[in-house]
Amino acid sequence: MQTKRTTFPNKLLPYALLAPQLAVTLIFFIWPAAQAVKSSFEREDPFGFKTTFIWFENYSRLFADPGYVNSLTKTAMFAVSVTLLSMTLSLILAVAVSRVLRSNRAYTTLLVWPYAVAPVVVGILWWFMFNPTIGIAPYLMRAAGISWNHRVDGNQAMIFVIIAASWKQISYNFLFFVAGLQSVPQSLTEAAAIDGAGPFKRFWTIVFPLLSPTTFFLLIVNINYAMFDTFGIIDATTSGGPNQATNILVYKVYADGFLGLNIGSSAAQSVVLMAIVIVLTAIQFRYVERRVQY
Repeated sequence: MQTKRTTFPNKLLPYALLAPQLAVTLIFFIWPAAQAVKSSFEREDPFGFKTTFIWFENYSRLFADPGYVNSLTKTAMFAVSVTLLSMTLSLILAVAVSRVLRSNRAYTTLLVWPYAVAPVVVGILWWFMFNPTIGIAPYLMRAAGISWNHRVDGNQAMIFVIIAASWKQISYNFLFFVAGLQSVPQSLTEAAAIDGAGPFKRFWTIVFPLLSPTTFFLLIVNINYAMFDTFGIIDATTSGGPNQATNILVYKVYADGFLGLNIGSSAAQSVVLMAIVIVLTAIQFRYVERRVQY
């Protein structure tokens, strides 16, 4: 069978069609990234009157700073927790949808709504619910004998932002898991049921391996989400506190650069954060993808 090949009568037309996307990528990604790399090798006074090229001094100071090492640790804990929690709950909800026949559309619509909420609004919603003074969650926990005050307890603050960030991402994961479950041939599960396999065994031996491409894709997306897109949630809920307990890398970049006016250190942190995400993504494609069954 011979496939048709698209041809353009005008040789400039393909480049004209690509130009808008290339311009957006250049202006909003490549150029800011290049500026960050350049600034990471410089020291600028807070007023922007003088810039000095200092080579790798910003990086050496960065890794010698206990506060930055603490942010690295908190970021790793936060990213792993958000990824596992959001993907696990969304998979459970997606499996529940596949078992609901009459109200699955309404069920799906209600679960998708949180994805349309902006991260800052998510942070404000959860801030009200977990506010130690007026929040409904601390009130119920006090009735159960649990003392909750994430303003002074770093562990509670981390749990708080993990729950808020995971809730925001569940809807996105849910959509892909539902689509993946619908693509699993029903004949395979029916044949396994005839052979005597129970629901749990059918899921782990047939359904979940066939979901591995979707799971692999969501693993990468969720890690990137936890690294970058949770800034608004952190800023609206804890602002990195208490005592730097929730000061993850993306928020530290903002705090040091825009609040502390340490542009060189902030630029170095953004370069390191970008490098960490690139390395993690490359490792996942190099090793994790081997277990994916396409």
